[in-house]
Amino acid sequence: MTPNRLRWTALLLSAICLLAFSTLLQAGELQQRLFPLLAEHPGQNGIYVLEKGEEALLARAWLADQADRRIDVQYFIWSSDNIGTLASEHLLRAAERGVKIRVLVDDLLIDAPDDFLLAMGAHPNIAIRIYNPQHKVGTSKAKRVLNLFADFRAANQRMHDKTFLVDGQVAITGGRNMADEYYDYDQRYNFRDRDILLLGPVVKKMETSFETFWAHELAVPVENLLDRSARPTAEKISAVYQQLHDYAADKTNFTPEVRQALSDLPEKFTALVENLTWDRVEFISDDPGKNLGDQGLGGGGRTTTRLAEALRQAKHRVTIQSPYLVLPEGGLELFSELIMRGVKVRISTNSLLSTDNLMAFSGYSKQRSELLAAGIEIYEFKPEPAIQQDLLERYAQLKKKAPIFAIHAKTLVIDGQQLYIGTFNLDPRSANLNTEVGVVIDNPRLAAQVEAWIERDMRPQNSWNSAKENPNRLAPFWKRVKLGVLKLLPLRKLL
Repeated sequence: MTPNRLRWTALLLSAICLLAFSTLLQAGELQQRLFPLLAEHPGQNGIYVLEKGEEALLARAWLADQADRRIDVQYFIWSSDNIGTLASEHLLRAAERGVKIRVLVDDLLIDAPDDFLLAMGAHPNIAIRIYNPQHKVGTSKAKRVLNLFADFRAANQRMHDKTFLVDGQVAITGGRNMADEYYDYDQRYNFRDRDILLLGPVVKKMETSFETFWAHELAVPVENLLDRSARPTAEKISAVYQQLHDYAADKTNFTPEVRQALSDLPEKFTALVENLTWDRVEFISDDPGKNLGDQGLGGGGRTTTRLAEALRQAKHRVTIQSPYLVLPEGGLELFSELIMRGVKVRISTNSLLSTDNLMAFSGYSKQRSELLAAGIEIYEFKPEPAIQQDLLERYAQLKKKAPIFAIHAKTLVIDGQQLYIGTFNLDPRSANLNTEVGVVIDNPRLAAQVEAWIERDMRPQNSWNSAKENPNRLAPFWKRVKLGVLKLLPLRKLL
């Protein structure tokens, strides 16, 4: 190389280094933490499984507080309880410092008042859209009934996606919605759930999915759904914002342990990123609407097809955790084929005592004998499992009257090598009606870790083995009666 070329090459490298250093100096704390990590692992993704509810909540809170440019969130449920209110306040604070916020929520179970939705959406940096608004927002009871009769399938097609995207560089997806029970803060009922935090190239693919939903005709701006007369005045908007800030600042709304956890966020996040696994990640998602709808309540979807393909490749064992176990059409045949090939199939699911969805459990109850006869090992979660002592950060304060603990995690491990974490339940609704998202990762160390957690949930102190005992007899009389009635109804395709 000539002296001139060497000089120009050196100058170019210096300029690149200066530009990178300048970018890092101008970036916020989040960018400064992530930039070196991503540079160290080009083309790979940082992966961390959020196994505990409080950990999953604190990760979201810290990311919202550190966001520099934008936050996009997509949820099936966003409640107006303690956690939902605090999450809203975190997003409002981010918007007030200039971060662009977009919130897409399914219509079916939203419980926020109209004036609150309109006040939040009135902020210049916040946009809110409602997916498939046929039940709640801007819909009267009469119109809701009419929607069910006019197009039953469309009214039942919901957005079950759960994604939290920050600055195009970090994301969280998995089973958790925005409500107390998903983060271990409900006093009566909590979920044993699972999320996954991701850095790197996969976040761009998740953003593409979000953009597809955001731009779709099923995602309707909240202000287009509500009557103009319901729109709050400037004084009302200001009052809503102040109420949110006052709530978050009120010490009586938090236990000392929660306040300490919030103050420890920077250190906890540092520990989290130091324990990242780096590998390739495949993001899978359905299209808005799930499918064409020309097959009634059937039709499948991209997520269904991809997970079925993964299962067919199993050689040794399949380990699944799903809150609901109602095999969709073809499911029993697929698992029977695997078992005939010598593949061990184990499923961790809820018992009658722990389930939050009696209707879904009725579908499983009708299938249970067939599943066991096929050779599937089924473990039904206990309502007060020993494992909650390890998973609930505040168990010491709750143990005198510990809440019911139920499975809500949606996870698949194949041959101890391939891992799926996402929103897909093992039921016809996830297979054919609801849109779903998730990630598939080929990483033996990560797969083995998650499989060990599911196996722990299957132990006798945490679950009943369905082949040896039927815990239904331990459930309250009224619950068994309701189950008996539901089993008489032809609900399978809706479960």
